[in-house]
Amino acid sequence: MEEKMFPLLHNSIIMSSCKVFLFIPSEDFVASAEAVAEQLGTKYEVVDVTTRSAKAPVDRLLADLPPSSSTLLVFYSGSSVATIHTVQQESSYPVLEVDSSAEPKDLAWNIAKWCSLGSQTVAEHVHQATLEKRQAQLVDDAQLQTKSLKYRQTIARSFDENLQITGERTGLEAIRGKVRDRIEIDEKSLALITTDRQSGFDRQLALVPFKGAVLNLTSAFWFEQTRHIIPNHVLSIPHPYVTIAKKCQPFPIEFVVRSYMTGSTDTSIWKNYQNGVRTYCGHSLPEGMKKNQKLWENIMTPTTKEEDHDRPISAEDIVKEKWMTQEDLDVCAKAALSVFALGQKIALEHGLILVDTKYEFGRDLETGEILLIDEVHTPDSSRYWLASSYEESIAAGLEPENIDKEFLRLWFRDHCDPYKDEVIPDAPRDLVLELSRRYITLFEMITWKQFDFSIGEGEKDIAEAVNAFGK
Repeated sequence: MEEKMFPLLHNSIIMSSCKVFLFIPSEDFVASAEAVAEQLGTKYEVVDVTTRSAKAPVDRLLADLPPSSSTLLVFYSGSSVATIHTVQQESSYPVLEVDSSAEPKDLAWNIAKWCSLGSQTVAEHVHQATLEKRQAQLVDDAQLQTKSLKYRQTIARSFDENLQITGERTGLEAIRGKVRDRIEIDEKSLALITTDRQSGFDRQLALVPFKGAVLNLTSAFWFEQTRHIIPNHVLSIPHPYVTIAKKCQPFPIEFVVRSYMTGSTDTSIWKNYQNGVRTYCGHSLPEGMKKNQKLWENIMTPTTKEEDHDRPISAEDIVKEKWMTQEDLDVCAKAALSVFALGQKIALEHGLILVDTKYEFGRDLETGEILLIDEVHTPDSSRYWLASSYEESIAAGLEPENIDKEFLRLWFRDHCDPYKDEVIPDAPRDLVLELSRRYITLFEMITWKQFDFSIGEGEKDIAEAVNAFGK
């Protein structure tokens, strides 16, 4: 049933510090009422909550009510309608009837909305909870769609018929990277083919259906969204797996931007903080910070791109060690922070938290202009958490929820030594299909676009798309 607000005798009631009475029809609802009270206290700061029996005589129900204008009377469905109407007529307090079968968190949310009328603090908590409900619905919708028969069958067919994009059947001369292949078109442009290769432990682990299209089209989405902040290298997207780009001279710095104290690699802010580092990439870190805690502001934590290993570096040292000029660094740093802020805003609207990411910049070989290059806010270059459950997870001491992609790496770690074994086992079919589904889920959540599986005749079409641009 829907919550019903009965007509009030005093419509001008303003609840400054809300006192809530929960009237339940039987002891069967005690656990629900206690859970509602806990939710009201912990999530909304509505701490004065009392449970009463709705079967008590009306005069008894009304006798102990305080002479306060900040009281809300809540009746669970199943309570006597006559009792509810009598209380409504004889008390000066708002009376709310709620669905006794609803989840306690939903009941608390509806009750808190009424308490928020006279409390800015409660109103802020209600606003946050409303956003979280919407964000959770977005996640549920995306997950349901990509778990549908249509998606599962299409992904499975690509895997079973070996239709993944490897980059080896295009007939084009390319410089192969771990995931992306580079093809020279002319002196001004090149083609970047993002393949379905899944790398890890410095080797190829699997071919994940449609992964390359997800990464390429996600970048294309963000390049378009951020074009007004800084120009980028994209000339054309002639195929879901292909980006035609301007040739640039990349700067030897990765511009990592972070919003949270997290990470697991040796260069991450959390790993360094754990090891006692309190000045990280030029930023002073206060004592007492916890893993996954939000930082005081978005910060830039660059790393060098060196032959042996990357290392964190401060903006000051980038100039001092002559990696970049101050003028070029200022342009890139400002753009990185602005692109990240916009990315966070859009991601949050779509139910996600953009936690951290990396950007690369280069100088246009023809014009000298600084451009955003490589990839932007993809599931591989960025960390995303589910916004709806972040606060709850942190409060419970749990890791933030995410659409995890690490399970395939963990499977290899459990079944072989992927760093030392010359031959490793094939990735299980069900894991590869699930990884594909999760990449597509992230694409649809990030872009709000339905993934288009009609990508033509695979690598033959890719070759034709690249060759057509070069003519």
